[in-house]
Amino acid sequence: MQYKSVPFVISVSRNSDPAGSIASALETLINRYAQEGWEYVRLENINSEVLPSSGCFGFGAKPGYNITRHVAVFKKP
Repeated sequence: MQYKSVPFVISVSRNSDPAGSIASALETLINRYAQEGWEYVRLENINSEVLPSSGCFGFGAKPGYNITRHVAVFKKP
């Protein structure tokens, strides 16, 4: 069995229906990969740590932080 992970990133307008916009974008992504024979499995949250940067001689140093990304998982039998 083959698996494919695809980033799922969407920005929504304050004037729109956020839930509807997100659902529509996910539906579009699922249908796009379904045309290529991929079956949607689930949406995963991936948590990562971005390490701090010391900058050059300490100037421009930036602290580390955590991020969460969403990944759509598909499979092919």
